[in-house]
Amino acid sequence: MHFDHAGIATNDLDAAAELYGELLGAPVAHEEELDGLRIAFLDLGDGFFELLEPIKHATVARFLDKHGPGVHHLAVATDDIEAALETAREMGIDLIDEEPREGAWGHDVAFLHPDDTGGVLIEFVEH
Repeated sequence: MHFDHAGIATNDLDAAAELYGELLGAPVAHEEELDGLRIAFLDLGDGFFELLEPIKHATVARFLDKHGPGVHHLAVATDDIEAALETAREMGIDLIDEEPREGAWGHDVAFLHPDDTGGVLIEFVEH
């Protein structure tokens, strides 16, 4: 596995993309709407910032209401998401997604519950 991206919740995707684009020299590599979110991936060379702006009531909207803008989750890429989920199950980690589902860019994704991962929402992603 290796680091894939940091998911960043924002109320203003365009302003965040401009800020991080200028500050980090990170161009927008991909944009889409999915599951009530506007999503943009900024290319950092060896990983991405995934900007998440809710356009409907979604879990990210609840996160913003409770915590404000900031890091929402960390994602690690795996070549075998099923095996990664099985390892998590064997470790007793509560899975938010029992099975992989389609995420941004059409990749398979699955989330682990932060109560079992040191308070960090972890996403497995298989490209």
